[in-house]
Order: sequence, then C-alpha cells, then structure tokens
Amino acid sequence: MNMAQYQTLLYYCYSPIENAEQFAADHLEFCRSLGLFGRIIVADEGLNGTVSGTPEACKAYMEAVYADGRFNHTEFKIDDVEEPSFIKMHCRYKPEIVHSGLRDPKIINPNERTGVHLEPTEFMEMKDRDDVVILDVRSNYEHSVGRFKNAVTLDIENFREFPEKIKELEQYKDKKILTYCTGGIKCEKASALLLKEGFEDVYQLHGGIIKYGKEAGGKDFEGQCYVFDNRVTVDVNAVNPSVISTCKNCGTTTSKMINCANPDCNEHFTQCDACGWEMDGCCSDTCKEHPRKREYDGTGYYVKVPQPVNVEKISKRKHKNFPPKENVEA
Repeated sequence: MNMAQYQTLLYYCYSPIENAEQFAADHLEFCRSLGLFGRIIVADEGLNGTVSGTPEACKAYMEAVYADGRFNHTEFKIDDVEEPSFIKMHCRYKPEIVHSGLRDPKIINPNERTGVHLEPTEFMEMKDRDDVVILDVRSNYEHSVGRFKNAVTLDIENFREFPEKIKELEQYKDKKILTYCTGGIKCEKASALLLKEGFEDVYQLHGGIIKYGKEAGGKDFEGQCYVFDNRVTVDVNAVNPSVISTCKNCGTTTSKMINCANPDCNEHFTQCDACGWEMDGCCSDTCKEHPRKREYDGTGYYVKVPQPVNVEKISKRKHKNFPPKENVEA
C-alpha cells in the first residue's frame, strides 16, 4: 500500500502557556521550518490547530508537540489527503483557543471540570436511549450540512453565543446531555458551562465527529462534517451515509458548501453545481452584481487577502445571513 503523499492533523490541547505571544511567534517559525501549512491559535490556555504537510513533516510536528511536555494529552486526528489542506501557514495569539467569551478560568476551566468524556463506541451505544439528549454545540452553517440523527441544534452564528442559549436547554435538565462538535474543543467549554448551570448528567464525544467517523464508522451522522480548511466538508459516515443539506437557491439536495463570491458577504452556504455556475458562486443576485465579486472557479473556495475595513459589512454580519466565521476548530 502506497503511503499518503500528504496528511492533515486536527488537534487541540488545554494546557497553560506562559508568554503565549512569544510562543506563537516561535511556533510559527518552527512550523515553517518543517514545510507545514495550516492555522494554529495559541492562547494562554493552550493550543488549537489544523496543519497539513508530508507524513514526515507531520510526524516531526507531533513528536515535537509531545516532547514539549505541556501537551502530552494532545490527541491528533490524522487524515490522509491528496494535497495540503491549506496554502499558507498561520500561527496567531488570541485570548482563547476557541472564541466563547468564557476566558476566566475561575468560571470555566476545562482542565478542572468538564462533561464525562465518551469514546466513540460509548457515544454510539448511549445516543439512542430514551433518557438521552444529543446536543450539537456548533454554529448554524456547520450543523446545516451535517449532524447526528435526532440531535438538538442551536440557532447560533458563532460559538460565543452558546452561553446565551443555556436557558433554552433547561427543558432537558432531567436528561443525560451528550454534547458533540467537530473535534471536541467546543464541548470542553460547553459541557463545563452546562455543569456550572446545574445540569447534572453531562457528557461529551471525545475527539468529536472526526474521531467518531474513524473509530465508529460514523453511524447515524447525517450529511457531511464541516471542517475549517480547504476541504470545507468531509465524509464521516461509512455505515448509513445520507445527504441532508439543500441548495440555498433551488432547494436541490446537495452536500456542496461554498463561500459566496462576494467578499463583503463571504457567507457559508450550500449550493448545487448548476446554481453555482448560474449564480457565479453567489448566494443572491445582489452579491452577483457586487463590483468586487471574486472569480468563481467551481470550488467556492477563496484565498483570504487583506481587505479595507467595511462598515456596511460589519453591520450586516450582525444579521443571520452574514454569520461571523471562526478561524479554526478541532
């Protein structure tokens, strides 16, 4: 069997980092020295990243992370890919490794208390019980393209809105709450917050949807899993796969998710190939006529370039048709 030409690593680790800003700068140079591409967020609370490169480079990176000592409990989800999942390498310091607004470790600290971690086979065994509620803690554009069968989804544009939705979940306080996300990182804080708010039986899918697909075949995950790299979505269900998303423009069933070709919109949405070419990769006729509309090549993926501040764009992003995007997730 031929070895994969490239690999993509998805990971996170909650572990305190002193002088995290300098760590981010040094870590960027290290990743570049290995020839890696990707996006990494560094915060005082830990690491969150997706990187891509040759198997040798990825192996060297994982060995270096473990050798550091602070990140020994990092779990890497490894995908074999035909080409790197990024074209650039970014490593940036931010206040949190996933934006939640819950920065104070005295309030929420994933290293001290979270929901019970369930391995994929354990999650699969529990998810259909009558006393269980499956809770998707991801954003609208993520669960619109794929989610677990019978999952409760939240109308949120960004994970930082999750704390505002706790009251809506109080009807499930007498149930076992099984939380899940792409790779596990959001569940660390979501499950911790649920416990703090008085939910007693809280669990989380360890390793998220990606690990569930690899170790449990992805059974009963409907649609595809949104990922934060050039692939946009990936298949995870090898047991009973299905497509649940529909084209925004014509309603045809499709799993293809793109970004609007209008850079001032850049909305994540599902669009079939026929409408993609007819709409020139745009979500609406208004966006199609935008003077800075990007050239559509059939993929709906665009390399980010610096743009001038646009007050109208910022205002629109406060509305549901223009969700703010999170940079990276594990």
